[in-house]
Amino acid sequence: MSVQKTATDTTSSVSLTLDEARDLAIAALTRRGADNRNARAVADIMIRAERDRCASHGLFRLQGYCASLDSGKVDGAAHPTLHDMAPGVLKVDGKGGFAPLALELGLPALADRARQQGVAVLGLTDIYHFAALWPEVETLGELGLCGLAMTQASPMVAPAGGTKPFFGTNPLAFSWPRPGQDPFVFDQATAALARGEIMIMARDGHDAPDGAGIDPDGNPTNDPAKILEGAQLPFGGYKGSNIALMIELLAGALIGSVFSVESGRQDNKDGGPPVGGEFILAMDPSRFGDAGWAAHTEVLFKELEAIGVSRLPGTRRRLARQETPSQGIRLPKALYDTVQDLAVGNDTDGD
Repeated sequence: MSVQKTATDTTSSVSLTLDEARDLAIAALTRRGADNRNARAVADIMIRAERDRCASHGLFRLQGYCASLDSGKVDGAAHPTLHDMAPGVLKVDGKGGFAPLALELGLPALADRARQQGVAVLGLTDIYHFAALWPEVETLGELGLCGLAMTQASPMVAPAGGTKPFFGTNPLAFSWPRPGQDPFVFDQATAALARGEIMIMARDGHDAPDGAGIDPDGNPTNDPAKILEGAQLPFGGYKGSNIALMIELLAGALIGSVFSVESGRQDNKDGGPPVGGEFILAMDPSRFGDAGWAAHTEVLFKELEAIGVSRLPGTRRRLARQETPSQGIRLPKALYDTVQDLAVGNDTDGD
């Protein structure tokens, strides 16, 4: 571990290896009662984000995970259970635990079922999802399957025509397999920006872009702190709002989970994730009757290149993934101090 300071910025940062970051996360979670399986699963999901330089879903989230353990909202020793609901439908009951362990149980079963019959759906209920969605669909893509995942949250986003929070940021992620290559993956909020991005802008004193949100009085604002007090906005107006509503129905009513407004009423506001559900659809392209689907896919991507689209979504993450195992990651000093204190219970000067 080392502390570095840029020539133009007085803010210092701390460099860590991925293993050092994982060890700190596990130590913090186990100090608060998470068992080894849950602590490792949650730490792994944060380190996957750090590895890909997705700061808003990495160790930035550790304090929220720990707060939910401290408050007793989340069961850090939960053991999720898998249920066979119908030939094409599986369900994981998360038992009030964090989502990563429930996903580790459900995704292999979902992949097996999709291979058996071409299409399968997994619903996860009574979970606390606090991570990006791309890890689950990327896992399916690496297994040769198309994946579609979505989840709701507590109210943060005003619907089109509204001025008060109603939807979560309600992200949607998709993967498409590319045999012999990394799958094509995107993960995006139905809000104009992810919640974590707004929080980091507020922390670092940066303005939010136009259209990101409104203040408590419903006025457009670029102040991320006022957006956090007011409401975020959906991307594309009514288009993003419609997709957010679809996600409420699929990840809520369809699988027997809560809507964002219901989750918000239940939440104890400890700063951690709200209870919710997740809907994941898996499809095996080899079962749809076109033996040339993979080659046909590459024709499309080459056409995109031909018109000047040189980088597909997810490319930046994968480039970072090649670098961080040797280069490590860099945390703002204040965040490192928070992580260190959560892990070992005392402040550090970072030396």
